[in-house]
Amino acid sequence: MRRPSTSDAFQVLSVFSETQGLLLVLQRVSKAKRKGEVAMALDLFNEVSLMLESSNQGQTWFVREARVLRSAEGIGRNYEALQCASAFAWLVAQNTIPEETRARVYALLGQAFGAFAESPRPDVAYVKALYCLARDEGYPVKQEWVRSLAAADRAQVAELLNKPLAEQSANAEAVARLRERLEAWVRTQTDIIVG
Repeated sequence: MRRPSTSDAFQVLSVFSETQGLLLVLQRVSKAKRKGEVAMALDLFNEVSLMLESSNQGQTWFVREARVLRSAEGIGRNYEALQCASAFAWLVAQNTIPEETRARVYALLGQAFGAFAESPRPDVAYVKALYCLARDEGYPVKQEWVRSLAAADRAQVAELLNKPLAEQSANAEAVARLRERLEAWVRTQTDIIVG
């Protein structure tokens, strides 16, 4: 997630690490390229391998080397996918992820951004990602939220969660309504900050 920068020399990024959680990272923006130098600005939602260094005991990290492992460029081709990916990235960036669940959240981010980039149903991908995040953080989303729904909504949630994204047939209004109900439950029943 890019953050506003007060310097033209650096782009400021929020990076989620499988082992360290959320890190504030600065990447130098090269204006003049030396012969053979390739300036690669990190892009939103990409999975990258970074070599970092810090001069202040890990408060701020500087990129020494970067390599893109997996691109999520498809997100930028669909406005709804961009909205859903941005909302999920913001959600992860606003919450402290405990050390014991960082690996699961890291894997979930990869799955979610891949789904946002490739799926025709980013709305469903967001509901699935939020549900999985709450579940993986130990909240009884299935036992409490799903059971609190009317029978028709429970059936719709089961279909959203269990069917592959390419086979989803739920209308957008139903998905939006279930998303709102899930976000409301997460806000009131968990410590997860939802926008």
